[in-house]
Amino acid sequence: MKNLKRLIIITGPSGVGKGTVVKELLDRNKDIWLSISATTRNPRIGEKDGENYYFISDERFKDMIVKKEFLEWAQFAGNYYGTPLSTVNEKIEKGFIVLLEIEVEGAKQIKEKFPKALSIFLLPPSKSELEKRIRNRGTEKEEAIDRRLRRADYEIASSDEFDFVLTNHDVDETVKGVFKIIKS
Repeated sequence: MKNLKRLIIITGPSGVGKGTVVKELLDRNKDIWLSISATTRNPRIGEKDGENYYFISDERFKDMIVKKEFLEWAQFAGNYYGTPLSTVNEKIEKGFIVLLEIEVEGAKQIKEKFPKALSIFLLPPSKSELEKRIRNRGTEKEEAIDRRLRRADYEIASSDEFDFVLTNHDVDETVKGVFKIIKS
């Protein structure tokens, strides 16, 4: 993979606001392309295949693992998630900054394989705010919420493994912080 400075990782625990921050980054800069991940989970209401995720079967995902077609992949909350390598390479070669909005394990895999990729970890303002954000989604059962909150403790503890850490108090300020990091 060439030109790793054009590969930017945004990670953090579930509910921290990665998606909202990324949407603002994309709206404000047309040279940024968001990598679309593949997943074996079912689509949430309003999600579209090929736009939010590539929704694929467990069998297809495992076949892609064997064929080494992922930049990274991980199993999280009972489902597989991964970044298809071919589209990332294609966009970088076309001059885009490729943004990966991924969970922490996938981000660690990429940092291990490509240490020059820029990594940004988003922290919640507090654990209670994180829980509020996850619950306000209204998309998950209590068991899944509890699992995400327990996982968040581990993920937050690993934040020092990334190049930059920003606390997402305010989306606009966080987006400005990300752009400042990208430009530096």
